[in-house]
Amino acid sequence: MNVQKLRLTVIAVALAAALGGAYSLGHIQTIGAANAAPQPAALLAAPTALTPAAALPDMGGIVERNGPAVVNISVTGSHKTSAGRQDMPQLDPDDPFYEFFRRFRVPQPNGEAPVHGQGSGFIVTADGTILTNAHVVDGADEVTVKLTDKREFKAKVKGLDKASDVAVLKIEAKDLPTVKIGSAANTRVGEWVLAIGSPFGFENSASAGIVSAKSRSLPDGSYVPFIQTDVAVNPGNSGGPLFNMAGEVIGINSQIYSRSGGYQGLSFAIPIEVAMNVEHQIITSGKVQRGRLGVSVQDINQSLAESFGLKKPAGALVSSVEKGSPAAQAGLQPGDVILGVDGREITNPGDLPALIAGMAAGQTAKLQVWRKGVARDIVVKVGTFNEPKVAATENSEGSKSRLGVASRPLTPEEQRQAEIEGGVLVQEVSGAAARAGIQPGDIIVSVNGERITSAEQLSKLIGKAGKRVALLVERGDSRLFVPIELG
Repeated sequence: MNVQKLRLTVIAVALAAALGGAYSLGHIQTIGAANAAPQPAALLAAPTALTPAAALPDMGGIVERNGPAVVNISVTGSHKTSAGRQDMPQLDPDDPFYEFFRRFRVPQPNGEAPVHGQGSGFIVTADGTILTNAHVVDGADEVTVKLTDKREFKAKVKGLDKASDVAVLKIEAKDLPTVKIGSAANTRVGEWVLAIGSPFGFENSASAGIVSAKSRSLPDGSYVPFIQTDVAVNPGNSGGPLFNMAGEVIGINSQIYSRSGGYQGLSFAIPIEVAMNVEHQIITSGKVQRGRLGVSVQDINQSLAESFGLKKPAGALVSSVEKGSPAAQAGLQPGDVILGVDGREITNPGDLPALIAGMAAGQTAKLQVWRKGVARDIVVKVGTFNEPKVAATENSEGSKSRLGVASRPLTPEEQRQAEIEGGVLVQEVSGAAARAGIQPGDIIVSVNGERITSAEQLSKLIGKAGKRVALLVERGDSRLFVPIELG
């Protein structure tokens, strides 16, 4: 009787294995270990033959073809500290990179702690153009790119765009393997996708999942319509490619939502169309420009849709209009619901910033607007999305890498308050400038006696300088010359 019950149990488990796959197979192995009597080989082998694993995609070919075009990126920088302290970089403790950077902090007697980080990237041109995340290389003093064949190159940051979190690097090489660019717009929710990168420094690691959602708007205020996936992405994967099953890149892995600092089922990728637009602008013009309306929008739920007389909860509800903005000039009002742009439907608020950002300044856009129960068209002339520092271009590499300063020209009002003509405002500082005591908020008035009127001029002077320069800096009500050892 006991033997009969045991065989019935094994048969039931074998059936469960055929229906449920690997989970049930584990139960068979447990039962087999507990058995006193041997079981028929055919009975135990049955689940393997019936397992539906054959329905899963084989991604080995994608990894084999594209793995050599995915690179590991190592960055070194410095973080200014108070003397004798072991300060952390300015990261939120909930940031996935907080624990990663904490492990690498080293106290320095001169008050500056080196920072090391890692990320991923992928090669888009055979002569060495590489895409990655802006946050991977932002503020780095040195960027090293490592290929799968173990070759290493010092990379130049051609430009970075914080608004989209995309950076363009360049290494001096030829005949490099490249990825094939696909389309995020044609990707469907539920499709299989594959990520390749360097999580926690483990180079060329592959992980897979599906597209969970599209056009996700995140709380950071970014205009990027993120692709949400359940692909395992961890610190170090940032900047790596997201592939579809045709072996095409459809996104750049950028962010995760996590309470632990590691993967918890929510990862987000920048659509490749957004990234390639940034790459094109940086390569061709050295800067990134994007369109702007000057409105704040919010989501529409069922209750709001009913109150506005809409048939369904869709569109972008205008909550405020910036005074003097293109939207204000076109007559947009709070309470308007933008349903479409040039015939393209707006299903959620995240669709609108992405569409407008892709337009050139001065271009006209026809908005389909719902106002007080009536649909109407409003034509708006798109403005320019202004940021103090949109891209760090190649022209500023000399000052950024040697001097360690990111700067912008003073506005007329700032010049009036400082009572100077020209000058550039220091926004970020690292490297040689940080060691000399330069601080964000300082105004660089001159370099070796030559008055500075633009960030480009500062870059050229630093690029041509020798090992030392003298900066005339205005800080508050005081001016002082600061000697800088450029090295």
